[in-house]
Order: sequence, then structure tokens, then C-alpha cells
Amino acid sequence: MRSAIVPAFVGLIVLGNFAYSDQQMRKQEARTLDRKISKRAKADYLLYLPEGYQARGKERWPLIFFLHGIGERGNDPWKVKVHGPPKVAEKMSNFPFIVVSPQCPSGEWWSTETLMALLDDVMDRYKVDARRVYLTGLSMGGFGTWSLALEHPERFAAVVPVCGGGNPLYVNSYDATRKAALKAVPFWVFHGDKDTAVPVAESQRMVEALKKFGCDIKLTIYPGVGHDSWTQTYANPELYQWLLEHQREVGKKK
Repeated sequence: MRSAIVPAFVGLIVLGNFAYSDQQMRKQEARTLDRKISKRAKADYLLYLPEGYQARGKERWPLIFFLHGIGERGNDPWKVKVHGPPKVAEKMSNFPFIVVSPQCPSGEWWSTETLMALLDDVMDRYKVDARRVYLTGLSMGGFGTWSLALEHPERFAAVVPVCGGGNPLYVNSYDATRKAALKAVPFWVFHGDKDTAVPVAESQRMVEALKKFGCDIKLTIYPGVGHDSWTQTYANPELYQWLLEHQREVGKKK
């Protein structure tokens, strides 16, 4: 008889503990923090000003905002000029763009908050044509380009992601204003079909998703090319001509 009572007693204790825990849960409240906080933004970057920038008074210039790949991270911004528009600008005469090329710190990923703070600062300091701000990046910078373009489509006149990828489901959360802004941005996407670092499928799924969304987007796939799809992309004069053919309306939300 005694042995039968002990398990029953233990069972009551266990049930009592569950009841006590449940009661404690009911004493909690769900709350939300809704407070604006400030954060210091710091970024090293290369700045290229085109020939004639100082001499042409108040003339406003188109700007290329370039995001580098993972190999150029660090605390030496001169590493950034190894690829892309900062390399082209240094070697080409009469390159008609301001070029801003931030450097991502070692061990970190692109922060859209920091990038937007930098873009705002540059546009305040220099004679940038706000109608012609172009965004591009390669590899890790291609991912950063997709992310920044999808979060702030209203800021860019054209976007060029190179061998990157992103989250096509992000656009599902858009309100009507942001949907209109994204649909107004043309994209030209580049990738090599033999890329083993970032498979071409990463670009393809973004392109297909944005086509269904209604975006003006085109994809160039280089046959037989691996991860380095950026060398021939940024060496192509047609790319820069294509950029200059696009501008957005300033002062209006798209």
C-alpha cells in the first residue's frame, strides 16, 4: 500500500509544478520596445572626382557607388581599387562619374545602414546629380548591392549586381510606395555560368523574381566563365553608357 501511495504523491508534485509554471507564465506581460536609437557610422572609402570637377562650377555629376568583394575587406581602402569602377577610373581618361568605393572592415559584412549614411554624406559634400546615382558591386558586394537596392530602391537610377545574390522574398513585404520605387529601377545582372563560389542560380532566381514583380531587368551570363565575371563587365564601355541612359525623378517617391 505504501509503495502505491509514493508514486501518486510524486505525480501530484509534478502536476503541481506544471500548474505553478503555467501560473507564473500568466503573470508575464508581452511588451514592445519602440524607441529611436543613434549609432555612429564609420567607413573608409576611395573617392574619385572626374576631370573638370573643380573647374565646372556648380555642375552636378553622376555617381557610381561601388561595393567590393570579400578579398578587399580590411582597413586599407587602397585595396579596393584592384577591381571594378575604382580601377577603371584610375586608368581611364575622362571617366565621367564620381566614384565612391567604401571598404568593408575585416570579418564583417556590408551594413546597409552604414552605406546609406555614407551615401548621404557624400551627396551633401560633393556635387552629385541626385537623379543619376548608380549602384554596383561584385561577389560579396553583389550581395550587398541586391540588399541595398531592395531596401532603398528610391535612391538609385540603375543597379548592376555582379555574381551576387539575395532574398527575392523580401519584396513581398513592400507597401505600394516601395513597390512603385522598385519597379522604376532598371537592373543589369552579370554572372559566369561556371561560377563555383556563387552559383549562377543565385542571380537567376533574383532575376526571375523581379521579372514577375514587374521590374525592368536583364541578365548577362558569360559562358565558360567562373567567379571572375567582373573583369569583362567593368571593362565594357557599354555598361557605363547604359548607366548614363537612366535617371530617376528627384523629389518624388516612386
